[in-house]
Amino acid sequence: MRIEVRYVATSRDVSESTTPWDPYTRGCPSRDVLDQIGSKWAVLVMGELGRHGARRFTQLRQQLEGISEKMLTQTLRTLERDGLILRTAYPEMPIRVEYELTPLGQTLRGPLKALTEWSIQHIEEVVDAREKYDERTGR
Repeated sequence: MRIEVRYVATSRDVSESTTPWDPYTRGCPSRDVLDQIGSKWAVLVMGELGRHGARRFTQLRQQLEGISEKMLTQTLRTLERDGLILRTAYPEMPIRVEYELTPLGQTLRGPLKALTEWSIQHIEEVVDAREKYDERTGR
C-alpha cells in the first residue's frame, strides 16, 4: 500500500514566509498584478515581445490574430504602467514607436513560457474534459 503525502501551501504560508503581500486578500496590489499579467492578451503580447524583441504596434497586431486595436492599446498601456514593457518613440517622420520587455518583464518570460507549453501539451486532455462535461450537462 502506497501513501502519498502532499504539502499544499496556503496563502497564509506564502504571506508569513517572505512578504506582507497576499493575493488571496482583497485589495492587495499583488492580486491586481496577477489579474493583469494573467489576461489572455497580456500573456500573448509579452510572449511575442519575448520571442522577437522590440515590436511596433502594427507588428504586434498582425501576430496576435483576433486582437482589436483598442484591446492592444489598453494591454500595452497596462503593461507599460506596470513596468513590464517599455514604449520608445523615435523622433522620425512619421513617428516610429516600439515596444519591448523591460528587465522586470524579462523575469516573466520563463513562467509565461511554461504556461504556454503546458497549454500546448495538455490541450487534448482539456478538449476531452470539456466534451465530457458538455455531454454530461447537456451543453
